[in-house]
Amino acid sequence: MSISAERPTWRFVLSHPVHFLSFGFGAGLSPIGPGTMGTLVAFPVFGYLKPWFGHSEWLFLFFICQLFLLGIWLCGRTGRALGVEDHPGIVFDEIVAFMLVLFFTPPGFFWQAGAFVLFRFFDILKPPPIAHYDRVLHGGFGVMFDDLLAAFYALLCLALFKSFLA
Repeated sequence: MSISAERPTWRFVLSHPVHFLSFGFGAGLSPIGPGTMGTLVAFPVFGYLKPWFGHSEWLFLFFICQLFLLGIWLCGRTGRALGVEDHPGIVFDEIVAFMLVLFFTPPGFFWQAGAFVLFRFFDILKPPPIAHYDRVLHGGFGVMFDDLLAAFYALLCLALFKSFLA
């Protein structure tokens, strides 16, 4: 199913489970800041899934890594259907990358809000080498990888802040 990449609709998002997941359960349809809306979706998804893993932190981290691999396929397939590899409405990459950030973020509103702001900052601004990889990597892997780098930058900043506060 191919659709105009200009304005995907609920009809497109609901036409296949792959598109529904790629569009972050519909968050990617937001006319304002779909990536930010997708990142916000990571909070309840993380909160819902984490208890399923009990005290097995490593198993949950492994699960997030599996979501990254799934995202390569999901985002690639939806991008092909739209005719745009990295359509702004595809937000599964933000959800998974920010779940990774939340995994390593200390508990508490301040830390999580800071993590959110930092992740969005790096995802939007795309400092080197994020912009480079965003340009040269294609398909689902390219969609997912630049957000992984933004997550790394956000976590690095959080670690620096935490070391200064300790």
